[in-house]
Amino acid sequence: MSPQLEQIITRAGELLHYDSTAPLIFNSGLFLFLFVAFLGVYLLLRRTTTLRILYVIAFSLYFYYKSSGIYFLLLIFASVSDYLIAHSIARTKSAREKKRWVAASVVINLGMLGYFKYTNFFVEIVNSLVGAGFLDFQNIFLPVGISFFVFQSMSYTIDVYRGVIKPLDRWIDYIFYLSFFPQLVAGPIVRAKDFIPQIRRPVEVTERMFGMAIGLIIIGLIKKAIISDYISLNFVDRIFDEPGLYSGFECLMGIYGYALQIYCDFSGYSDMAIGIALLLGFRFPKNFDAPYKSATITEFWRRWHISLSSWLRDYLYISLGGNRKGKIRTYLNLLITMVLGGLWHGAAVRFVLWGALHGVALALHKMWLAIIPWAKKGGDEMNPVSRVLGWFVTFHIVCLGWLLFRAEDMQTVQIMLHQIANNFNPAIIPQVIEGYKVVMGLIVLGYVMHFIPAKIDDDMMSAVGSARFWWQVALLVLTAWCVMQTKSSDIQPFIYFQF
Repeated sequence: MSPQLEQIITRAGELLHYDSTAPLIFNSGLFLFLFVAFLGVYLLLRRTTTLRILYVIAFSLYFYYKSSGIYFLLLIFASVSDYLIAHSIARTKSAREKKRWVAASVVINLGMLGYFKYTNFFVEIVNSLVGAGFLDFQNIFLPVGISFFVFQSMSYTIDVYRGVIKPLDRWIDYIFYLSFFPQLVAGPIVRAKDFIPQIRRPVEVTERMFGMAIGLIIIGLIKKAIISDYISLNFVDRIFDEPGLYSGFECLMGIYGYALQIYCDFSGYSDMAIGIALLLGFRFPKNFDAPYKSATITEFWRRWHISLSSWLRDYLYISLGGNRKGKIRTYLNLLITMVLGGLWHGAAVRFVLWGALHGVALALHKMWLAIIPWAKKGGDEMNPVSRVLGWFVTFHIVCLGWLLFRAEDMQTVQIMLHQIANNFNPAIIPQVIEGYKVVMGLIVLGYVMHFIPAKIDDDMMSAVGSARFWWQVALLVLTAWCVMQTKSSDIQPFIYFQF
């Protein structure tokens, strides 16, 4: 065998091999190579609907295999289970039977999520209460994106039960919806009623759609691979690892930096997912709407991770009774919803505390609206002074939540708050800024991008969307070059991969 042929076989083997230390993600060179090859064949199949669907399913399952290995079988299991359950719900005439079937879907999905996501957490709690080693259990691998596709699959059966949609006739359409790779591993959580009608439509990508897709991918790469990764590796992670070694100003900037990091990381992924889907002729709803512009905590949750917050509202908060059973029950429902939303993010006490903080804040805001009639005005209806004060308070409540969310333990939280309160020396601020010039510059750039007026942002996206093809390609190449100049030796996974 010639060395060239042997090398080709080795490379092909690597493409088929799952490496847990190197999941396939959007900002990697491997994904770019695979996606370009995929897109070429996709365009050839765009007029043969069934072949196109099967081809996308195959690539999506491969994509998930490269992210989670053999656990792609869980995705197939969920698709078969809920496809059959949805048909059982539609066939039965008995309301009681319908409830049993939808309950079976919820139990199967949450059981699968609970086993992989919360068993380790449960074992740790029991061992801490009873004694180390009481439960001898190996750590269970958490499949990438399981929280997203489980919620997506549950929403399908619940919507069939509620009569919002009818069950799909073809299983391949359902697994296409559940496994569609742009949003598979980190959202957005796309509703079946929004996505399913697009599956068998003729593929149409206009010049404007193509330009908007390129613009979204460029913005997503800048947010994730330039701003988020750089400030994380070169500043935020160092602060949270050893907060006692840093001044109060550095700890405060570490919190502000993490607030920007998690936003740029997650919204950057969403931008790229929406852009890649647009290149394939599919439209996803917006998942972020400049959340740090919010002047109330309620407004924040209308702008942050919109697909999750709306899912929790429609399938959990309303199911608990929403605001239909009195004020006390409304406040309790908000608290329960946000605590469970915190647990959705991860099996750790810090996520429960993060969810509880937001639940209490939402309940207090609703209480405030009930007491002060003029406070019901929100958004642009607020007068400028109230909006600025509301923004300041809301942003720092959110940042306190991010401190709980990011810190590995409560000792880290205490140390950082202590440093900010007792070791905040303004005299060293110029020295810190000088020592972290690039980091501070990127933090400023990130927040400026975030707070830019929506009209200017829309105009810039429109300009990219209407630019000539070669200008769009040049912008994409320039962005890729900037990514290469700032990236570390290893590709940094998206934060929400662990959820």
